[in-house]
Order: sequence, then C-alpha cells, then structure tokens
Amino acid sequence: MSTPGVSGLSLYVPKLRVPLSEWAAWTGAPAEKVEAIVGRSFRVCGPGQSVYTMAAAAVLDLIVRYDVDPRDVGFLGFGTESSTDNAAGAVLIRGMIDDALFEMGRPPLARSCEVPEFKHACLGGVYGLKAAARYLAYDGRGRRAIVVSADIAEYERGSTGEQTQGAGAVAMLLDAKPEMFTLELDQAGSSSAYRGVDFRKPFARHRARGYAPKTERMHDFPVFNGKYSTVCYVDATVHALDHMFRRIGGSRTAFFDEVAMVVCHRPYHHMPQQAMAASMVWTMARELEEQGELVLMCEEAGIDPRAVLAEVGGSPDLFSNVRESGVDLEPYPAAMRLSRHVRKTAAFRRFLATKMHLGESIVRDLGNLYTASLPAWLGAALEDAFATGEDLTGKTVLAIGYGSGDAAEAIPLTVVPGWERAAAKLGFAEALREAIDLDREQYEALHDGRPTPDLPRVESDPFVIDRVGESTDAEFQDVGIEYYRFAGMREAG
Repeated sequence: MSTPGVSGLSLYVPKLRVPLSEWAAWTGAPAEKVEAIVGRSFRVCGPGQSVYTMAAAAVLDLIVRYDVDPRDVGFLGFGTESSTDNAAGAVLIRGMIDDALFEMGRPPLARSCEVPEFKHACLGGVYGLKAAARYLAYDGRGRRAIVVSADIAEYERGSTGEQTQGAGAVAMLLDAKPEMFTLELDQAGSSSAYRGVDFRKPFARHRARGYAPKTERMHDFPVFNGKYSTVCYVDATVHALDHMFRRIGGSRTAFFDEVAMVVCHRPYHHMPQQAMAASMVWTMARELEEQGELVLMCEEAGIDPRAVLAEVGGSPDLFSNVRESGVDLEPYPAAMRLSRHVRKTAAFRRFLATKMHLGESIVRDLGNLYTASLPAWLGAALEDAFATGEDLTGKTVLAIGYGSGDAAEAIPLTVVPGWERAAAKLGFAEALREAIDLDREQYEALHDGRPTPDLPRVESDPFVIDRVGESTDAEFQDVGIEYYRFAGMREAG
C-alpha cells in the first residue's frame, strides 16, 4: 500500500496589513520586543471577506496552480475554529469553487466529493489532513483530496493577545503517491487532555455583560488565560512526542540530530522555541545516556536535577491544578526553569539555526493563522528550501500541531524525490505581495466595526460576500446566510 501525502500547497492572506512596529507605536508597546517575540505584521480581513471566502481563494488557487482536474477530487476537508455556520462547513467552499470553475470554463468538483469540517481549535486542519490521508488509503483510492485550513485570529483591542492576530488560509493537495512529502501516520504521536479554561469560544460569552462592549460588529474574541495556555501547549507537545517516540523507537537524541527540519503550530514567533526547548529537557530526562548532560545543565542553572526528573516523570492534571490553585500555578517549575536555560545555550541556538530557520522570513509576516499556522510554516519552509537549493530528498521533517483545550499531533514527514517540481509552484512569498498597510484610525475603526475612513479598495480578492440574507418569513428564510460572488482571479505565477 502506498503512503499518502501532500503534492502541493497554496496560501491566501488578505491584502490589509498591520505592521507591528506601527501597532507598537500606537499602543506604547516596546516595538523591538514585540517584533522579537511575536513577528513583523499581521493581516486583517476587509469588508466582504470571511473565513469561507479566504478558504475558497486558497482552494481555487491550489486547483489552478497545480492543474488539478476537479473531477478527481473526492474529499474536500475544512479545518477551522472561525466558522460562522453551525450546519454547513466545507460545502460552502465547494459552492464558491464550483461557481468559479464554471465561470472559468472548467468542470465542477466531483458530485461524489465528501465535504467534512474539522474543529479542535488550531488542530482542526491537522485532523483534516489525517482524515484525508486515511480516505486516500482506503475508500478513496484512485481519487485526490484537498484539505484547507483557514481562520481569523482576532482579539479585543487592548488585550494581551491583540498583537497575535492574523487571517489567512492554506490549502493542501493530497495524493496516494504524493509529489512533495508522505505522511508517516504509522509513526505519528497524539496527545489530548481536557484543560477547561484554556483558550475557549463558548457562545454564552456573547450574552455576558462587559464582553467586548466597544466592538460593534460580529466578532469572535476568545476567552483565554495566556500563561496557562503556554503551559498547555508545552505539556501537549511533549506528550505527543512521547507517543511518537514510543512508536518509532530508537534514540530521541539521534532523531533530533538527523531530522532535517522542525515546523510547529506558531501562534507567535517564540512559542515553538519554548516548546522545543522543553522537548530537549524531556529528551535528556527520558534517555539514560543523556541524563549526565541534564545534570550538568542543572548545575549550570542552579537547579536540582532530581526535581526535574520527578516532574518529567509525572503527568499532572493541569485543569485540576487550576481549580485548586489558579492559573498561575506552574506544574513543571524546575523543568521549565531548565528549558529557559536550554534556550540560552549555543547548542540550542544551533538547533534553531539549522532545524527551524527555513521559511522564517515569510511566517514572521503572517501573524497567527490558528489552523493554518502549521501548514503555512511548512509551505514557507519548503519554498525557502527550494529557493536556496537545500536538498531535502529522502529526509525527515517533523511537523507538530497543537490545538488549545488541548490536543497535539507529532507527525514525521518524508520528502519524496522530485519534490522540487511541486515546490517550484508554491508561491507563498508571492501571496504576501501588494499588501496595504492600515493606519491607526483605519485599523481601529475596522476592528471595532465603526465606519472606516478612506479604507483602500482591494480589487484582487477572488471571492466576496455579495450580500447577507435578511428574510424571516414563514414561506422563505435566509436570515444571516451569506451569498458569495466570484470576482475573478489572477493566474498563478
């Protein structure tokens, strides 16, 4: 049986952009620190855009860019946490794609195409990717699959999450015999545990007095506890890696030495670094031959190695800890102190420079894309490797996805021979061009839902919301239903 995987990726982001250097000047935040920790900019949806129009734009570009016959597509999966319809999912994207294909003189997607939606915070796209691979390996043999991850990451102005906003979509083309990389699902690791008050979006928040009272538009600001969410991310990542290494066997240290590239869910620039530094601590603690190195590092940092080993050997119930002691409790105090020390070492800086450098110039300007964050970094890294002539043929790439709440996936990918031909079509850097920077007045008005002064008109979006239904009659109802229009597209390249 062949191993399914990915043959192509396509990125779509809105043209409207907020440079974080400008945002820092507006808010009084330290610009240098914000850019070092978070990134350079984030994108904002304009009027007439939604998570569905972005997803459709990425899928249509994928079909054109990789010359996909729509009749071969038997699976169109949608990963998001920004959906605004609790009944319809990927079929909304299908509708837009079929309209566009008709206008372009092409056949529609196969009538037998499955259209599921996947939701688990930022991990929905990864779950969709796994489902598509399983589809191709079994009842979808001989077909092709597309999975699109799309989200709008938005936070109330003045909140601690405001600088980690973003909007965009990444579509992925899957085949039984892929042209870029295979998904080694038989070696993948999973982790899940209920975290209660981690990042959430309960409907009841919209009825709560004091919930984002200054914002006049429909919005999706999350309920979150930042420090606790960071702990959950790290905890889920190390447990997913534990499961992966149990399946792979062999030396963890050797795996990290040999892996060509590591890409992670990236809510902001520093978060993957924190998770990987913690993973190095867990690796040293898990392997007897590495525990001597752990002891030396503990001595350098003034930490009791026995405390680190005890913490790494446990699996605390984080939500119980929160209920008993609050969100500021650190369940791994010694281990996380050591991970902060690891991040300062020359060895870890070399790891970042050799294993996590590809694609950084692109993803620093993407902001937080939630479900699209991991595939965006993956596509950017492959484009970067192709552009710089780095040969990844036959090499392993480690992809780590995470979804608050929480769950994580650690999936080894194997880059296939000839991957360069597919990578040459990616166009991620191209997707970032022609950005329109918003000034403070424009950003704040657009964010809050007030009339936006002199907002630049964007002509290049392939799909727009034409109107929103308002009828509630007994004979006909369409209240809240978005009607979409295909506005045309530029050819890829």
